[in-house]
Amino acid sequence: MEELDDLKSIWKKQERFETKNENELLQMLGRSSNTIVSKLKRNVWIELIFTVTYMAALGIYTTTIPYGSLMWTILALLVLFISYTLYYVKKLVLLNKYDTLTDNLKTNLHHLLERLDAYLKFYKRSYTILYPVFFILGILFGSMERGFDRFISKFQDPLYTASFILLSIVFMVGIYTITDWYLKKLYGNHIAKLRALLDDLKS
Repeated sequence: MEELDDLKSIWKKQERFETKNENELLQMLGRSSNTIVSKLKRNVWIELIFTVTYMAALGIYTTTIPYGSLMWTILALLVLFISYTLYYVKKLVLLNKYDTLTDNLKTNLHHLLERLDAYLKFYKRSYTILYPVFFILGILFGSMERGFDRFISKFQDPLYTASFILLSIVFMVGIYTITDWYLKKLYGNHIAKLRALLDDLKS
């Protein structure tokens, strides 16, 4: 964003812009947006590589464990990772398309932000739903393997029930907090910078 700060400084010193200065403005904003888009692509690649690596490791691990609750949980995770792999690929395609566009910068940036907002909203909705689903599935598969009646009987103890509920709430709040921070760090801050560039183009 250094180019944008320099540009604003020049802007304050001049009351009027000539055509050349306006072109320079667009070039500097274009370079800034491409830099931010490059960082977004880097972060998507990091998530994609991590997901594929983790998916391969889990797939290999399933061949070493007996049939049971752990295997079902891992298979469910593999299905989820495959879905997210497609999601990351679609985001990379979107970002690569923006990088090659050469027509109206403001229009391109506006369309890019609309798509990125939609992707980020989907991302947040998915983990909002999937975290409790996988938490419940883990408990369900575990209780089935160890004996469902035995698992249920533990809740007859009020202290055990209260501890279970408290730890579950702490776990879910913690994981949501970490994920919100992670998404903001990885995507939210960069999208906010792109939105600031778009606002500068509109002003």
